[in-house]
Amino acid sequence: MLALGGLIIYLGIAKKMEPSLLVPIGLGVIMVNLPLTVLMVYDTNGFPVEAGTVGQLMTEIADGRIGILNILYTYGIKTEVIPLLIFVTVGAMTDFAPAIAYPISFIFGAAAQLGIFIVFVICVASGLFNINEAACVGIIGGSDGPPTIFLTSALAPKLLGPITLVAFSYMALVPILQPPVIKLITTKRERAILMKNDIREPSKLELILFPIVITVIAALLVPSSAALVGMFMFGNLLRVSGVTDKLSKAASGGFANVLIILLGISVGSLMPAQVFLTKQSLAIVGLAIVAFAFGTAGGVWAAQIVNKFSKEKINPMIGAAGVSAVPMSARVVHRMGQKANPENYLVMHAMGPNVAGCISTALVTGLFLGMLK
Repeated sequence: MLALGGLIIYLGIAKKMEPSLLVPIGLGVIMVNLPLTVLMVYDTNGFPVEAGTVGQLMTEIADGRIGILNILYTYGIKTEVIPLLIFVTVGAMTDFAPAIAYPISFIFGAAAQLGIFIVFVICVASGLFNINEAACVGIIGGSDGPPTIFLTSALAPKLLGPITLVAFSYMALVPILQPPVIKLITTKRERAILMKNDIREPSKLELILFPIVITVIAALLVPSSAALVGMFMFGNLLRVSGVTDKLSKAASGGFANVLIILLGISVGSLMPAQVFLTKQSLAIVGLAIVAFAFGTAGGVWAAQIVNKFSKEKINPMIGAAGVSAVPMSARVVHRMGQKANPENYLVMHAMGPNVAGCISTALVTGLFLGMLK
């Protein structure tokens, strides 16, 4: 586990794979696996021991009943405060204009959640995971970190470390994972389809109404997603309102960085050897690839189906961006489009499904949460 922690730090620093998260996670892995330390105390089942009330903390630490990281886990992760606040920061950094201007994006974003459900079924059928754990492994296919953390901390906290590590590692590998899948299910002629770059600019009113309307619709359709989508849209409203620039900059800047530090060290501390070195953890590594592959394929297949009924053809590769991974997925599609046809400029078309996928993943997370918690 000490070697694994060192490898994670190496990947973050040398290979620049999600460094802001992998570096703290790697150090957290090393810290909790050092012998004779009491940074994080676990029960016999490998679950972190929850800290007591604020008045009891010093006594519990002095007696060795909890470590300092148990406090961070109890009040930041277990209560889901940190994952929810991260949704605010993500919303403040997300531009929904491409999705608003290109509404069909929401079809592709929804279709790209296919990988979540396929892996969910595989996990349950395998017998390695219970139904709650299966949902958490499946949600990796949404390629969106905050929903993965939120759902896993609620349904399967014991797997939060391995699942978060795999999810963010694979998000960094999107440029490697997606192209082979896209090439497998599309023809060169499809990849060369030229799309007009005349996407309209949404009005200020549309940008302001969008987060409000989405919050209301999501809460009515999937009540359990209200907290997730609400926080996400709240951050976006700060961005687009035009009168809360200071709050938006704080949410997407210093506040976001503090939350990432706390999240990274907390996640790393959830990976003692007895939790990580298991069949489940190894299975998660393989199943995540399946989830990404089918998520990518689902978006592309949806675009191909739309093309059968549309006079103006869509480059089906933009559907692959529905797996969220903002903006890496959109960049992958753009580069592949230019290789097939140098006149193609697909980045804005792909950004529509990209951000629509974020909303879709949040809704699926709420769906799982409402059914299983």
